Amino acid sequence: MPESFPPAADPPAPPDPADFDMMRRALQLARAAGDMGEVPIGAVVYRALTPDHAQIVGEGANRREIDNDPLAHAEILAIRAAAQAQGDWRLSDLRIAVTLEPCPMCAGAIVNSRLSRLVFAAFDPKAGACGSLMRLTEDPRLNHRVTPLSGILAEESSQLLRDFFRSLRQEKNPRSKDD
Repeated sequence: MPESFPPAADPPAPPDPADFDMMRRALQLARAAGDMGEVPIGAVVYRALTPDHAQIVGEGANRREIDNDPLAHAEILAIRAAAQAQGDWRLSDLRIAVTLEPCPMCAGAIVNSRLSRLVFAAFDPKAGACGSLMRLTEDPRLNHRVTPLSGILAEESSQLLRDFFRSLRQEKNPRSKDD
């Protein structure tokens, strides 16, 4: 890797109301994943028909624990579903909304599937590859780039994750602070 990372690409266009709608759907999927014991992350691949309206083409929520599959991240499942629905791996006319900044694997899948826009809610300081640890989707050495649009409904997504991990810690150590 070069000593200093190349500058970020042009800033993304501002979010459309459709981006917010699709993030709300991704949050619903994330909540459902959390209810099943999965880390609550959801993703939606969609076609923006107008700034106010979008069509869902594929969606997914984490299933790593349920499927015993390290690749069953929400983004991967949503991209697979969209590619199947489209009958093509090239998803260049589609966008993705995800509740947490994609990891390197998912960022690579976003680049390789040629998605036109990445919208994510919360940053992931431990594994995020779209601004936190690196900017994989913007690397000019790659043949396709996607400038991420971050922070869409970030507080709601962050709270969902905090609540999930707090609950896990309490299950491991059932003694409350009041004991």
